[in-house]
Amino acid sequence: MKSILGISGSTILSDPAQFDQLFKSAIGHIEIGEFPDEASFYRFLTMARQNQVSFGIHSPLIRGNSKYDLIEHVSVDPLDARINFEQEVALAARVGAEYILVHFPYVKGPVRSNPQPMIEEGLRYLSELQKKYKISIVCEPKLGHNRSSAGIHYLQQFPEEVWGTYQLSLCLDMGDYRMAAGDKWKEYIVPLLPYTTVIHVHNVSFLDDKYYWVPIHPEPNTKEGSFDMKSMIEILAEKKGRYFIMEHTPHSRPSEAYVVEGMEWLHNLIE
Repeated sequence: MKSILGISGSTILSDPAQFDQLFKSAIGHIEIGEFPDEASFYRFLTMARQNQVSFGIHSPLIRGNSKYDLIEHVSVDPLDARINFEQEVALAARVGAEYILVHFPYVKGPVRSNPQPMIEEGLRYLSELQKKYKISIVCEPKLGHNRSSAGIHYLQQFPEEVWGTYQLSLCLDMGDYRMAAGDKWKEYIVPLLPYTTVIHVHNVSFLDDKYYWVPIHPEPNTKEGSFDMKSMIEILAEKKGRYFIMEHTPHSRPSEAYVVEGMEWLHNLIE
């Protein structure tokens, strides 16, 4: 089983006018969400089928819906977030998505009580949805407000075997893990490897107190604070069959040649 190279709708900010860009590179898998409306999603679906490309859904399906609220209120009530997410899971299963990916566990910052029961309740909920709709649910731990690494730290302290209990998969976001764990990233990601099926591949550029996802490349721009990602990719690529999703955004205006160089480099590393 080979590893799968994919591209994210984030590279075009899910702009329907640029859907063609996602199919240009002969990549066989696309991960996408945050469509401007439902019509755009069905247009993408038609194109994916015409091009015989597999796809995963990155929740929320429609821009403006909840991204982070499954276990605590960030922008909407968790109950409303769960109702919406279940609708997305049902739809993803119906249209033949390979998986649906959700930001979990997500907390804005440190929580006052023991976070473990809250996270495990969320895992139980997601596991039940996975069984009900027979589609893989992939959990992506994320940085919280102001780059808070609380959620990623809580996950590191979590008993690893719990993931096996609930049969859920993980997505590791390379940029978030490097920002959260710094040079200790191995301590964080190695215990999670048995459950990891999706990797979000991008580097990070820091400008004016903000950070941007920039394309992976063999020669990162160290002036803007990029990380050396090669050894991380090599560890993640040891087990075959994972999805490696190029997930940069267009904000840094990378040239097409630069993106292609990074894509070819990544392809060689995961082969």
